[in-house]
Amino acid sequence: MFHIPDSLKLSARAEQRLRSLPQSRISPTRFIIFGYLIIVAVGTLLLMLPISSRVRVVTPVVDALFTATSATCVTGLVVYDTYTYWSLFGKLVILTLIQIGGIGFMTLSIVSVMFMRRKISLRHRFMMQESVSAPQVGGIVRMTRFIFFGTILIEGIGAALLAVRLCPQKGMVRGLSESVFYSVSAFCNAGFDLMGQTEPFSSLTSVAADPLFIGVIMALVVIGGLGFYVWADIVENKLSFRRYKLNSKLVLVTSGVLLLGGAVLFALLEWNGDAFAHGTPWQKCLFALFQSVTVRTAGFNTVDLSQLSDGGILLTCALMLIGGSPGSTAGGIKTTTFAVLFLTILSELKNKKEVECFRRRIGGEVLRQACSILMLYLSVVLAAALAISAMDGIGLRAVLVETVSAVGTVGLSLGATPTLSDGSHLILAAMMFLGRVGGLSILVVFSDLYDTSPSRLPLERITVG
Repeated sequence: MFHIPDSLKLSARAEQRLRSLPQSRISPTRFIIFGYLIIVAVGTLLLMLPISSRVRVVTPVVDALFTATSATCVTGLVVYDTYTYWSLFGKLVILTLIQIGGIGFMTLSIVSVMFMRRKISLRHRFMMQESVSAPQVGGIVRMTRFIFFGTILIEGIGAALLAVRLCPQKGMVRGLSESVFYSVSAFCNAGFDLMGQTEPFSSLTSVAADPLFIGVIMALVVIGGLGFYVWADIVENKLSFRRYKLNSKLVLVTSGVLLLGGAVLFALLEWNGDAFAHGTPWQKCLFALFQSVTVRTAGFNTVDLSQLSDGGILLTCALMLIGGSPGSTAGGIKTTTFAVLFLTILSELKNKKEVECFRRRIGGEVLRQACSILMLYLSVVLAAALAISAMDGIGLRAVLVETVSAVGTVGLSLGATPTLSDGSHLILAAMMFLGRVGGLSILVVFSDLYDTSPSRLPLERITVG
């Protein structure tokens, strides 16, 4: 458990008083969702301005909306190449949206209140708890400081390391500015890049064999995808894995298995394939590792994804759907959801009545939430894939990557995004928004009543499987 100073703890009476506020007041979940909608709307209006494009034209509203949603939801799907289409002002708008979407607008709001030395209300604390998936309200102010200053520190170190490579190539000013852009985009798992100066929509293929650049990007992606509470746990308990919370243990173990297992599978599937054909054995290992990292909602790519085998595409979609960890800058169903579902299968195979892990028992409500999240995401992907395929007539490989990439806030594409119709872009934008705020949060918005009383209906057994 984290040690929370008494001055930061909320009394039981205070929490009860907040929860008893009139129901007509907007709930934290609704407030956060509406807040992101407002940010996307403002970003859309700014990107539509002629000053946002290089050629000083008004960007079509659907294209501006799609780009603003992709940036705010830290996805990376684009209809225009970021470097060649957007002006400096447009890039700054995109970068700002990425940063707000990455660490959450509630984090920035509370930090602003703290800088003004104003008191943070109980309602704001609960909204912050909802925003970062915090387990408790107590200590949320301290956690907000940790998120804000930790983000600045990590992105600053990342930018400094990237500048070592970019400044000698592009000059001090341009090298530093691009280093900051890449550092923010990587840490927030956004996937926006400025490599269009080499070739539009090429992502990081031109630097695929650069171990420094690629290594820094991978490190930032992994750090951002683990979650702020996991890093707080690591900072507090150092390397004592035994003292970590169950959530942190699940995140670290599952992330490690997925990253290393994904790299091995990509190497086996693509070693002699067209996607890895131009690399040396060492470079192929780097390609496989980066592919395993980036599909976990980062959105960069160092190889031509259209040349991946069918097995590679299927593995990519599976890892994109799992995504990162709760309370992080990543999307997807989350590593903990995947871990709970996997542990449930193991418990069923062992004929155990309870799901156990690391000498702890996982409650049944967590399993119900995990099943609900998985089914919701799969249903959304299926419905969207059918709709987009019907409207634009693109193949299964392309439409599957587009839809899973959108709902997982990944940003990878086989090149179909710019060619889709406005209707398909709106569908993908809605999926990106759902992936960023969370499927269960969307369901809460449309739920007007919570019935927590136990069911009194008769129990009857049915056959499944």
